[in-house]
Amino acid sequence: MYIDTIASPDLTWQEEALCAQTGGDFFFPEPGSSVRDAKRICGLCPIRVTCLDYAMTNDLRFGVWGGLSEKERLDLRRTSRR
Repeated sequence: MYIDTIASPDLTWQEEALCAQTGGDFFFPEPGSSVRDAKRICGLCPIRVTCLDYAMTNDLRFGVWGGLSEKERLDLRRTSRR
């Protein structure tokens, strides 16, 4: 019997992230709402770089990840392709 296994990413880093302690409301605001509080929390987070790398690698399109909004991550992706 053949079982195809797909390795799931190691997400243990999320347990150390400050967003895990504050809740997701700041990081997934309603359209048009401010992301200032989320960015402030991310700025203090020791896992920020890992979080941003995860979002960029997995092409996450919604929410604040690693201190960057959706638009900022898209801009970073476009800049890095040049």
